[in-house]
Amino acid sequence: MDIRQFQDLMKTLFFERDVERGTMKTFTWFIEEVGELAHELRQLEAGKLESRKAIEQEFGDVLAWLCSLANLAGVDLETAAAAKYPDKCSKCGKNPCECEVS
Repeated sequence: MDIRQFQDLMKTLFFERDVERGTMKTFTWFIEEVGELAHELRQLEAGKLESRKAIEQEFGDVLAWLCSLANLAGVDLETAAAAKYPDKCSKCGKNPCECEVS
Protein backbone atom coordinates (compact mmCIF):
# COMPACT_ATOMS: atom_id res chain seq x y z
CA MET A 1 0.00 0.00 0.00
CA ASP A 2 1.42 3.41 -0.90
CA ILE A 3 0.92 6.67 0.98
CA ARG A 4 -2.03 7.81 -1.14
CA GLN A 5 -3.82 4.49 -0.72
CA PHE A 6 -3.33 4.62 3.04
CA GLN A 7 -4.55 8.23 3.19
CA ASP A 8 -7.60 7.24 1.14
CA LEU A 9 -8.26 4.35 3.53
CA MET A 10 -8.13 6.70 6.52
CA LYS A 11 -10.57 9.00 4.71
CA THR A 12 -12.97 6.14 4.01
CA LEU A 13 -12.77 4.89 7.59
CA PHE A 14 -12.70 8.10 9.59
CA PHE A 15 -13.40 11.27 7.56
CA GLU A 16 -16.95 11.82 8.81
CA ARG A 17 -15.83 11.39 12.43
CA ASP A 18 -12.80 13.62 11.83
CA VAL A 19 -15.01 16.37 10.37
CA GLU A 20 -17.31 16.08 13.36
CA ARG A 21 -14.35 16.27 15.75
CA GLY A 22 -12.79 19.19 13.88
CA THR A 23 -9.27 20.01 12.84
CA MET A 24 -7.90 21.23 16.17
CA LYS A 25 -9.25 18.30 18.20
CA THR A 26 -7.92 15.92 15.55
CA PHE A 27 -4.58 17.72 15.80
CA THR A 28 -4.66 17.20 19.57
CA TRP A 29 -5.12 13.45 19.04
CA PHE A 30 -2.20 13.50 16.58
CA ILE A 31 0.03 15.23 19.15
CA GLU A 32 -0.98 12.68 21.79
CA GLU A 33 0.09 9.88 19.45
CA VAL A 34 3.39 11.67 18.76
CA GLY A 35 3.92 11.77 22.53
CA GLU A 36 3.29 8.03 22.79
CA LEU A 37 5.77 7.46 19.96
CA ALA A 38 8.30 9.67 21.78
CA HIS A 39 7.92 7.46 24.85
CA GLU A 40 8.61 4.31 22.81
CA LEU A 41 11.60 5.96 21.12
CA ARG A 42 13.05 6.88 24.52
CA GLN A 43 12.61 3.24 25.57
CA LEU A 44 14.38 2.13 22.38
CA GLU A 45 17.23 4.58 22.95
CA ALA A 46 17.64 3.36 26.54
CA GLY A 47 17.59 -0.29 25.49
CA LYS A 48 14.36 -0.81 27.43
CA LEU A 49 11.92 -1.34 24.58
CA GLU A 50 9.65 -4.18 25.67
CA SER A 51 8.43 -5.11 22.20
CA ARG A 52 8.90 -4.06 18.58
CA LYS A 53 5.14 -4.33 18.17
CA ALA A 54 4.54 -1.40 20.55
CA ILE A 55 6.79 1.01 18.65
CA GLU A 56 5.46 -0.19 15.29
CA GLN A 57 1.90 0.46 16.47
CA GLU A 58 2.82 3.98 17.58
CA PHE A 59 4.39 4.73 14.19
CA GLY A 60 1.20 3.43 12.58
CA ASP A 61 -0.97 5.61 14.82
CA VAL A 62 1.07 8.72 14.05
CA LEU A 63 0.81 8.09 10.33
CA ALA A 64 -2.94 7.43 10.56
CA TRP A 65 -3.63 10.65 12.48
CA LEU A 66 -1.35 12.61 10.12
CA CYS A 67 -3.43 11.29 7.22
CA SER A 68 -6.62 12.32 9.00
CA LEU A 69 -5.29 15.85 9.43
CA ALA A 70 -4.20 16.01 5.81
CA ASN A 71 -7.66 14.84 4.73
CA LEU A 72 -9.30 17.58 6.80
CA ALA A 73 -6.94 20.17 5.28
CA GLY A 74 -7.45 18.84 1.74
CA VAL A 75 -3.76 17.95 1.37
CA ASP A 76 -2.54 14.92 -0.57
CA LEU A 77 0.47 13.78 1.48
CA GLU A 78 2.09 11.89 -1.37
CA THR A 79 2.00 14.96 -3.64
CA ALA A 80 3.13 17.27 -0.84
CA ALA A 81 6.06 15.03 0.12
CA ALA A 82 7.16 14.54 -3.48
CA ALA A 83 7.07 18.30 -4.10
CA LYS A 84 9.12 19.05 -0.98
CA TYR A 85 11.61 16.18 -1.47
CA PRO A 86 11.61 15.35 -5.21
CA ASP A 87 14.89 13.42 -5.19
CA LYS A 88 17.19 15.52 -3.08
CA CYS A 89 17.49 17.36 0.21
CA SER A 90 15.39 20.52 0.19
CA LYS A 91 18.19 22.45 1.96
CA CYS A 92 21.51 21.38 0.44
CA GLY A 93 20.07 20.05 -2.82
CA LYS A 94 22.09 16.83 -2.63
CA ASN A 95 21.28 13.14 -2.52
CA PRO A 96 22.22 11.88 -0.01
CA CYS A 97 21.91 14.95 2.17
CA GLU A 98 25.18 16.63 3.14
CA CYS A 99 23.76 19.13 5.62
CA GLU A 100 25.57 19.39 8.92
CA VAL A 101 23.89 17.26 11.59
CA SER A 102 22.39 19.38 14.35
